[in-house]
Amino acid sequence: MNREAVYSALWAKLDALGGFTTKSRKLLHWNDVKRYDQPALFMAQGDMQALTLTGQETKWILRVDVYLYVQTAGEPPAPIMNPLIDAVCNAVNAVHPVTGKTDLTADGADIEYCRVEGTVETDEGTLGEQAVCIIPIVICAA
Repeated sequence: MNREAVYSALWAKLDALGGFTTKSRKLLHWNDVKRYDQPALFMAQGDMQALTLTGQETKWILRVDVYLYVQTAGEPPAPIMNPLIDAVCNAVNAVHPVTGKTDLTADGADIEYCRVEGTVETDEGTLGEQAVCIIPIVICAA
């Protein structure tokens, strides 16, 4: 499996999304992203777990967290954040119309699925004018 091809394919999907001023595969803390550089999207690689059965190709569970930052000038950040969360979830969970499997493809990897899985954490602006959301993504690939 070519891990970088998988991560690059996911990043290409996320990078194609509109509505963000800043996008990067290098995670920054929200305090390091100026208000005028938000909304911001960051992709951070997480754990990798091998699923190995004797005589079969190893499958890998790759975890990725997508961080979204929105800072407003006094308005509630949630009305800006919620459509961005939807856009990320819809892009990640997209499936091929015929096969019903993920439409994420990468050279050198057989991707079984790519989906948002787990708790989407958000503070809905309890940090004041700064809102943060963490979207957990799981990819199974061989």
